[in-house]
Amino acid sequence: MASGVKPRVKAPKKAEAGEVVTIKTLISHKMESGQRKDKEGNLIPRSIINRFTCDFNGKNVIDVTLEPAISTNPYFEFEATIPEAGELKFTWYDDDGDVYDETKAVAIG
Repeated sequence: MASGVKPRVKAPKKAEAGEVVTIKTLISHKMESGQRKDKEGNLIPRSIINRFTCDFNGKNVIDVTLEPAISTNPYFEFEATIPEAGELKFTWYDDDGDVYDETKAVAIG
């Protein structure tokens, strides 16, 4: 598991049924491209977040594939329609097989 990885999500706690809301996510991650060398001249293994998804009540909202050129600490801002009360699940997938997730409940009202 990569050290210091921390997902952050800003999503509304309440929304009206059918409301379009803005969601912001950021994950702290070093994002090593696999092209740099260490002090001894050895390649540093690639370690990037290669995929990000967001689901609402099990239904996919966004699914992004990331490539090695992605910056450190990737940030996403997107809109989603909230049809009912439920849970947003955010998932980041790392090259080393680690999966980082965060959930946020959204109430209607």
